[in-house]
Amino acid sequence: MLSHTIAHFIRGFAMGSADIVPGVSGGTIALVLGIYERFIASIRAGSKALTLLVRADVAGFRHWMAQVEWAFIIPLLAGIGTAFLTLARVIRDLLVEQPELMAAIFTGLVAGSVVIAWRLLRRPAPMHGLIIAAVGLATFVALGLVHGTSEESVGQMSDPALWAFFLSGAVAICAMILPGVSGSFLLVVLGMYGPALDALTEMQVVDLVAFGLGAVVGLALFSQVLHLALQRYHDPMMAVLIGLMAGSIRVLWPWPDGVESTAIGAPGSDWPIALALALVASLAVVVVGAYAQRVEAAEERELPEALAEGGAGAPPTAA
Repeated sequence: MLSHTIAHFIRGFAMGSADIVPGVSGGTIALVLGIYERFIASIRAGSKALTLLVRADVAGFRHWMAQVEWAFIIPLLAGIGTAFLTLARVIRDLLVEQPELMAAIFTGLVAGSVVIAWRLLRRPAPMHGLIIAAVGLATFVALGLVHGTSEESVGQMSDPALWAFFLSGAVAICAMILPGVSGSFLLVVLGMYGPALDALTEMQVVDLVAFGLGAVVGLALFSQVLHLALQRYHDPMMAVLIGLMAGSIRVLWPWPDGVESTAIGAPGSDWPIALALALVASLAVVVVGAYAQRVEAAEERELPEALAEGGAGAPPTAA
């Protein structure tokens, strides 16, 4: 349906917008919108198909390609790509001009996402709370060891080689599909955020192709592991993801103790506005997330009915 296609495009646009920002993950947005596991399943099926194609297993390739939810994944990826192309420069400028207020909004978004993700646990238990606390604390401490997250302080690479774009693409894409782990932030740490953003805004095709190939390879390898973990250990894995999101708030704290440090500083004079924005953003995520998950559940109920009526497009039963 056209309405579903538009909805998937908008979801992808939201994911792409988040991925541009250091400290925010598109995977977080996918969780909020209730499409995370569905997204990972399609990515995993596509990567499996490509692996079998390389091995010249045509039958296996066709089988796994049929497992990809194309009506879902194509508009979603189109939305992500559109966000990259249209918002990269805008978000970069806002981060420079209004860093505290933008950071407050993103902090609220992640805080609200933690609430949504907790609701995705099928059987919440005290053990999950312990996992969240342990992973959150470890993430918080680890991010504190990373100094200099501004472009000036991390020493952005000057004219990086193509292999650097390839490797950074492989690393960043793995983080981008993990809630709470920002691919953009890892690019900052690697010194590749500036070059990657410049390549995107200035359409440096060769560099973008190298980055894209690295992303494909990284995604093909990592999506298999992530999908298996969610299938076999859903609630513990979700607890790990929640912990990652909670701990990542350190990077988004609006008032760091100096531009070359991830140490937590005291709130500035604009804290009332920042707090209000964070609360509004958090509430918006909880409300939108609850609504999106109901819509997603309705779409999933409609899909088997549509396949049964049409008889076409259903995945094969054997490889």
